[in-house]
Amino acid sequence: MKYIMPKGPEKNTKNKALHTKLLNRKKAKLQEEKKAKAMRLKVLVAKMNEQKNNDESIAK
Repeated sequence: MKYIMPKGPEKNTKNKALHTKLLNRKKAKLQEEKKAKAMRLKVLVAKMNEQKNNDESIAK
């Protein structure tokens, strides 16, 4: 028994460019969120270190 290919367009060829564009946009958004989170953490750590140094200098 031989399988007959269905007639009509292949799956996801019409919308493939749009799909790729949307996926790339999603990836870029996730990377931006990751960078923003890292920057917030970096600022927070710097602030906490500064506060710790100030507390130590006051305690001396």
